[in-house]
Amino acid sequence: MELSAPSAAECYRALLAKDAAYEGRFVAAVKTTGIFCRPTCPARKPKPQNVEFFATTKEALLRGYRACKVCEPLAARDAAPVFIRELLDQLSRQPTARITDYDLRQRGLEPATVRRWFRRQHGLTFQAYQRLNRINRAFKKLQSGATVTAAAFDSGYESLSGFQDSFKAVFGVAPTRSRQQQVINLTRLETPLGTMLACATRQGICLLEFTDRRMLETELKDLARRLNATIVQSENPHFAQLRAELAEYFAGRRRQFSVPLHTPGTAFQQAVWQELTRIDYGTTRSYGQQAVAVGRPSAVRAVAAANGMNRVAILVPCHRVVGAGGQLTGYAGGLWRKQWLLELEQPPAPNEQAP
Repeated sequence: MELSAPSAAECYRALLAKDAAYEGRFVAAVKTTGIFCRPTCPARKPKPQNVEFFATTKEALLRGYRACKVCEPLAARDAAPVFIRELLDQLSRQPTARITDYDLRQRGLEPATVRRWFRRQHGLTFQAYQRLNRINRAFKKLQSGATVTAAAFDSGYESLSGFQDSFKAVFGVAPTRSRQQQVINLTRLETPLGTMLACATRQGICLLEFTDRRMLETELKDLARRLNATIVQSENPHFAQLRAELAEYFAGRRRQFSVPLHTPGTAFQQAVWQELTRIDYGTTRSYGQQAVAVGRPSAVRAVAAANGMNRVAILVPCHRVVGAGGQLTGYAGGLWRKQWLLELEQPPAPNEQAP
């Protein structure tokens, strides 16, 4: 469940207070300067009649505002503040720990602040995050051959019946039948172009999409069906490499990705997606050229459809395929993002290059 959009009055109070809890919930656009900022921007705050608020950077850009050079609202937000990293470190060291609201207050933390951060970053509360971590740990133990009883109590459950009920609610099957299923791990990523969802299996990244893609829910269901898997919000070893490589890409320091991919599909789709990865950074192809490259010159529409079925944005660069006349067409993340990505990949003008 997403947080509801704050009112203009609430946004203005947060802007005056530089409240970090509102990072990602709005940007503030100043009418007199034409600049938009994060809630925590250190610049002097405008009068209320001179500011308007938008839920996303996209909305501000579409209204003609440009990004503040001081707070850089187009740059990805920090992954986590110090107090969140400390909580996550504890859960990493003690995966069966139960950190209650009382425990948070004993540390000087306000539970509502922690809850807001987890909802914004992961789409669920801190307590739900802990429960999913425990159930995911139990699932992995079952997959490695542990008994149901051992998996339950080693994962911090105090009752076998409670564990079985929780397990079935998440995975849709009883623990004894779970060895036939696998887990798809899911996480949220912040990028200069907005929030993305990433999914991964043991083999590699199987989905990377912007959260406002219309067909995202359908894609997730199709992926779970194809892999006979349950999607669980949890970490995966491939996510750290994905985050690092995306950060380098958006900073203009990476042209190719090496994080492993897992992209189930038909043989034709696989061929089209593989060919997409061969389009060089900084170049584009038409759909007709892509059809020729795949070896199916008369199947332009089928190639375009397979492009549209690509679940791994940016890493499998379908944004590099354009219309016959060079016009921007057919990008599920939005044409404004396609334009942004293509401009990012262009070499700097001669007067912008370092001496």
